[in-house]
Amino acid sequence: MLFERKPRAVPLQLPDAPQVQETPTFLPTTPKVDTPMPESNMRTPSAPAIENKTVLGRSVVVSGELSGAEDLLIEGQLEGTIRLQEHTLTVGQPGQVKAEVNARQVVVLGTVLGNITARERIEIRKTGHVVGDLVSAGVAIEEGAYFKGSIDILREEERKATPAQPAAAVLAARE
Repeated sequence: MLFERKPRAVPLQLPDAPQVQETPTFLPTTPKVDTPMPESNMRTPSAPAIENKTVLGRSVVVSGELSGAEDLLIEGQLEGTIRLQEHTLTVGQPGQVKAEVNARQVVVLGTVLGNITARERIEIRKTGHVVGDLVSAGVAIEEGAYFKGSIDILREEERKATPAQPAAAVLAARE
């Protein structure tokens, strides 16, 4: 009978390392306080976050003149005029607006039929559909969006001189 010799495991010896004694450290604990998430971090699926806002829901239908001193999100239907000189109008994806619009900033994800004047910026996102003239200092149209009308970019001096005029008045003044 033949015996097979198996290799024997030899423990690895490391040079002596200095021994460090750990002393426990105690940190003062503070009680856990649940705080609600700030509203500015909450977003509606169809619009950017805006703090002080009014929402016209999907089932709301408004006809007439609308003006206000806060941001507005429209997800329903509105026909008439909108004046939000110092605030933002957002037309949500299900929103349908037939109006002359005048605001500081306008973001369109739904449908707008009418002229839009915005002192700072107009954005038409890829789900947006706009038929009307745009007058603003800045215009952004995302790829895939529908737009039919003219665009008039306001220069800095025109922006300060005519912040609240509707698109038709600005266009007529230029001619």
